Amino acid sequence: MENKEMGISEDSENTKPVLSEGETAETASAETVPAEAVSAEAETSAETEDLSERVKILSPARLVLKRFFRSKLSVIGLVTLLVLYLVCFIGPLFSDMSYDTVDLNGGENTQSTTITYTVDGEDYTMYDITYTASINRNAYPSAQHWLGTDENGRDVLIRVLYGGQISLTIGIVVVVLETIVGVILGGLAGYFGKWVDQIIMRIVDIFYCIPQMPILLICSAILQANEVNGIARIYWLCLVLVFFGWSGTARLVRGQILSLREQEFMLAERSMGVPARRKIFLHLIPNVLPLLIVQMTLGLGGIILTESTLSYLGLGVPIPYATWGNIIQALRDFNTLQYHFHIWGPPGICIMLAVLSFNFVGDGLRDAFDPKMKK
Repeated sequence: MENKEMGISEDSENTKPVLSEGETAETASAETVPAEAVSAEAETSAETEDLSERVKILSPARLVLKRFFRSKLSVIGLVTLLVLYLVCFIGPLFSDMSYDTVDLNGGENTQSTTITYTVDGEDYTMYDITYTASINRNAYPSAQHWLGTDENGRDVLIRVLYGGQISLTIGIVVVVLETIVGVILGGLAGYFGKWVDQIIMRIVDIFYCIPQMPILLICSAILQANEVNGIARIYWLCLVLVFFGWSGTARLVRGQILSLREQEFMLAERSMGVPARRKIFLHLIPNVLPLLIVQMTLGLGGIILTESTLSYLGLGVPIPYATWGNIIQALRDFNTLQYHFHIWGPPGICIMLAVLSFNFVGDGLRDAFDPKMKK
């Protein structure tokens, strides 16, 4: 009896509960779930929803901007460049002077002499009028000229602003053209390889072996000997700088494309029969673009220094056109170097600020585009 009772009791414990009328399996199971588990699950779901609301998924572009603006030096460089561009391009609009305007201090002094003579019985009178004016040379800063005047009586501030327009514009134009030529040749060499790669890379090696600065000096001397002046001299200077500066970009692009062309997405493009032109310029080049942006930004400072060096040596942009380089030609005069800092100091400071700012921005972009950055 005890065994039977015990068996009955064991069976009764293992049997399923009997459902009453109107009671479903779900409600019965819900009743059997402990209240603590339900509350814990509810809290977990609430925390998940709260976390999903707080966490924002950033696009790659916004992530790059966030990393860039986190760097204080990069922000300082960007702000400095914006100020330089705005002041140089907008500042001269508020002045009636140009880069070659000479300051005439004291007005005009007029001297008149009357000469009378007779020819064939008729009297003639000729007036000899001479205009003289005193030029305010090497004047120190004043309310009229904030940075003084140079040795020719021209306002230094206006020349610095106009010089910034040419120097900064030459830097951007040369870097953009160098990048275009380097991307085309480097992309062809990296994608096709074989004899195309050999020919282009041997040309790049030749350009790397040529000493750039002496060749630039020779080219500038040739332009000066052929009396190429004015705006044409600036155009030729840009072309010469592009001709000797594209090789570095071509080598960079070629190396990146060699590593990208064997990736899975390129194998898929090859199996789909996509033309080579589309694969290079629509798929490979966009993947190299972040590195190119960094390269261009860092190269702008070098171009400005090169142009300033050539202009300082008298082989760059010709006078009377103003650039930061040819303004500091005044350093050749020891008296100006010692006593007239207001003539050569401002353009030298502008060159330093522009080069440092481009380097800061380039470093910030390099860190921002780095995929290994965790923050």
